[in-house]
Amino acid sequence: MPSGSRSRFVRGALLTSLFAAAVVGAQNAPRQVTGKVPAHRINELKLAGLQPGRDSLEKAERLYKGLGDSPKPEGETVWDDVCRKTSLFISYDGKRKIETIRLSRMAGSTDADCFDKERPLQTGRGLRLGDHTAKVTQLYGRPNSLSPSTKNGQPLELWYHAFDWAGADVPQVMEVLCTREADGKAGRVVEITLAAPSL
Repeated sequence: MPSGSRSRFVRGALLTSLFAAAVVGAQNAPRQVTGKVPAHRINELKLAGLQPGRDSLEKAERLYKGLGDSPKPEGETVWDDVCRKTSLFISYDGKRKIETIRLSRMAGSTDADCFDKERPLQTGRGLRLGDHTAKVTQLYGRPNSLSPSTKNGQPLELWYHAFDWAGADVPQVMEVLCTREADGKAGRVVEITLAAPSL
């Protein structure tokens, strides 16, 4: 084989093997979390219809009038929605401005005469308690960190999203507690916290 033909053959063989390696590598690459992952960063402004760092406790009291609130130390309040088995925790500063909002499942079972009244018990982007973890990723992208956690003896995962890149005048942190994936079933959201200051 002439030297020019030989070098063209070697270059062609080399390119073919590099292409084949790239295809095999792509097939063996780790799979992404189920669902579409946003290409740009997304933050969250509201939880339960309220924005920490901006809204007042008075707004929360108007929005959740009629729900039973539990006695708490100064600077904290909790409303229990027995119809949805959901607790809404709010902490606030000396000027009664909301600092932290937390939605979580109530422990145990409840019996109540419930009536259909819509309340915004979700994030501004539509994440609710009971949603699959894939929805967290679809709405907000991958968390800054994911670590094991527990609550009431239940093994959970803590999904931590930092929003400080969006500026100091918006909520800075969102934490989502989820059940762990088991037997091929995705975890589910059991608690959502949105805070103006860093937790």
